Amino acid sequence: MVTNPVDILTYATLKLSGLPPHRVIGSGTVLDTARLKYMISEYSKVDPGNIHAYIIGEHGDTELPVWSNATIAGMPVDIYCSIYSERRNAKFELDEIFEKVKNSAYQIIQAKGATNYSIALTLVKITRSIVRNENSILPVSTLISDYYGISDVCISIPSLVNLKGVEQYIKLELSQHEQELFIHSANTLKKFISTFDLFNDI
Repeated sequence: MVTNPVDILTYATLKLSGLPPHRVIGSGTVLDTARLKYMISEYSKVDPGNIHAYIIGEHGDTELPVWSNATIAGMPVDIYCSIYSERRNAKFELDEIFEKVKNSAYQIIQAKGATNYSIALTLVKITRSIVRNENSILPVSTLISDYYGISDVCISIPSLVNLKGVEQYIKLELSQHEQELFIHSANTLKKFISTFDLFNDI
């Protein structure tokens, strides 16, 4: 599922299709995460392939970066940047980077009307992971159960993607603040879902 709101429509597809959850996948925050890694790369002057970071949650306004798990060369991103990129206030600047990532889609749409090329590349990545059985870990939108107390919602979290679809999702060790943001993001989606009689009748 690619069409926005992708998390809601992934959930709808799952409920209406009757397919098992591992076979219903939303593009989620794969593109957001790629943009985050690229912008951290530009900031830190490090190849994006050496940067490990995720954006999770709703693909939208309540998504969040998982800074507590973000690393370069095994070091927390903010510490690496403070030492090796000669940045005195890396944490603040990284938060600014995330805001730019979150708003980038709006800027692209305003400039040219759509984000079709970037999402196409995202779909190539997800599809290739399935077809080639790559076991890639991607933050796709998938059905979760008891993830920090949240169940029965499709939302983006890092997931092992291969020929089976989403073979399993990964429970990250989130900081207390990140847990609160994630729960807020999930509850925002659940509140939206609850307004549709369609889901209540399934």
